[in-house]
Amino acid sequence: MSSIKLLNYMKEVLKILYPGEDVNKILGDLKSILSKYENNGTILAKRKKYNDQIVLNEDDAILITYADSIQKKGEKPLCTLHRFLTNCVKSAVTCVHILPFFPSSSDGGFSVIDYRNVDPEFGSWEDVRHIGQDYRLMADLVMNHVSSRSEWFQGFLQGDERYRDYFLSYDNPADMPGVFRPRVRPLLTEFDTAMGKKYVWTTFSEDQIDLNFHNPRVTLEILDVFMFYLSQGIEIIRLDAIGYVWKEPGTSCVNLHQTHEMVKLLRTVAEYIAPYTIIVTEVNFPYKYNVSYLEARHEANMAYHFSLPPLVIDGFIRQDTSILQEETKRIREDLLFFNFLASHDGIGLLGAKEILPPPCFEVLLETTSGHGGLISYKATQQGEVPYELNITYYDAVNDPSAPDLKVDIRRFMAANAIMLVDKGVPGIYIHCLLGSRNYLEGVKESGMKRMINREKLSAEEVFKDLLDPESLRYKVLEEFLHLLNVRKGIQAFHHAMERDVLQSDKRLFVIERIYKGKNLLAVINVSDAKIKLPQYKGMTDLISKILFEGSVAPYGVYFLQ
Repeated sequence: MSSIKLLNYMKEVLKILYPGEDVNKILGDLKSILSKYENNGTILAKRKKYNDQIVLNEDDAILITYADSIQKKGEKPLCTLHRFLTNCVKSAVTCVHILPFFPSSSDGGFSVIDYRNVDPEFGSWEDVRHIGQDYRLMADLVMNHVSSRSEWFQGFLQGDERYRDYFLSYDNPADMPGVFRPRVRPLLTEFDTAMGKKYVWTTFSEDQIDLNFHNPRVTLEILDVFMFYLSQGIEIIRLDAIGYVWKEPGTSCVNLHQTHEMVKLLRTVAEYIAPYTIIVTEVNFPYKYNVSYLEARHEANMAYHFSLPPLVIDGFIRQDTSILQEETKRIREDLLFFNFLASHDGIGLLGAKEILPPPCFEVLLETTSGHGGLISYKATQQGEVPYELNITYYDAVNDPSAPDLKVDIRRFMAANAIMLVDKGVPGIYIHCLLGSRNYLEGVKESGMKRMINREKLSAEEVFKDLLDPESLRYKVLEEFLHLLNVRKGIQAFHHAMERDVLQSDKRLFVIERIYKGKNLLAVINVSDAKIKLPQYKGMTDLISKILFEGSVAPYGVYFLQ
């Protein structure tokens, strides 16, 4: 689309968002912001590299990690991370999603104090760019809220005229029972300000103050931050909690049409300045809401596949892939999903609850508790209901009370293989890559259930484990790297492939992938039984490099061609 058409489209979006405002003035201010980045060297170099196209293929896999997931005393964590990547992971992944590395006050970096600076405890923008020389970079645009300690909110508290309308505040504690609540905390938090007592909108916590996008100046501020990230070499932008950004009294205040217009505005701005940019929406809701952010021409490029993690666990609990198969068939082939099993957050349940029969859902909760995990809840008008599972994925699919290292690793890798063969781009959380276990000590120390899967690892201990062929971390990492490297060489793993979920024994997940005439049959056993599959005897297993003998080993994984 030409630059003129893109600007006209921006104007149309702004008209929808701000019908009572001077849209020409807002567009003029936006053009002034964009002009700062039109000749940015980093952006221009990437435009040339990607020929102004969005480039993703079978090589791509994304590692998800905090800047300080691995720490070494006396070394900035971003440097430690870079060393771990280049020495241990190498080219098995192509992109690194560094979770918020900005100065923050809580929630694992998601209470951002300063959007434009790297937390000096982690390193610097130079350290981030160094990682970007070896890997593509993905980062979060945390646009729903800022920290209570941010300059913007402190200005609001002090009565600064500029920031008075940056936040949603009320003189009285308004009752809004229809608002969707992802937490059990109150929606509004009381603050003493220079204007008197105010009740301020805080969707996630009293330290995370929601921004008021009814104010076009706030939108312009965030668009400037967005462009700044691209100028630092970020290629993939994760829109954190995007479904919550626009609020309208009398509605649920999630996934409103104005929210979709905000995504369109971001996408159009990216196409205008940096058309190679990939926008990923993080919408922790059932499938239809995720899909809604991908259907319009100018919305997201990719969305999180939130129903996949709990359904994979269910498949292994019951040793039955029937429900998982039906969900896989439902995924539209013309849309692109970000596949993952674990992340810094818990395992979301909103999508699974609408798919799993109630008895299966209850067993999922019971198994999580039985494996040492925890359950987080959200508030509804009917009371608290399960919202997410808090557990490492290794312990989610394995019973810690009955360990069998060899079998447990095979089961864990079979679970991850489903994520790798399903349609989409795979994302691997660092604690999955390293086979981490439940970090209950962290939960006890912090009082946060999500800390169970956010342990900060000693670099010395990690590197020591990775030199020991008998250690869990060594074995899991080796298996992961092998699967990822095999996957990279198979054209059928291109995300734009055609796929067919094949009927078979319910204990098997069998999917055929076809791309440009090249096909692959992926077979994964979610059970502890050996299963005959004679019709594929004689095909070559690209993982083991030997001929398939006609039977699938317990928790076996095969790429047959």
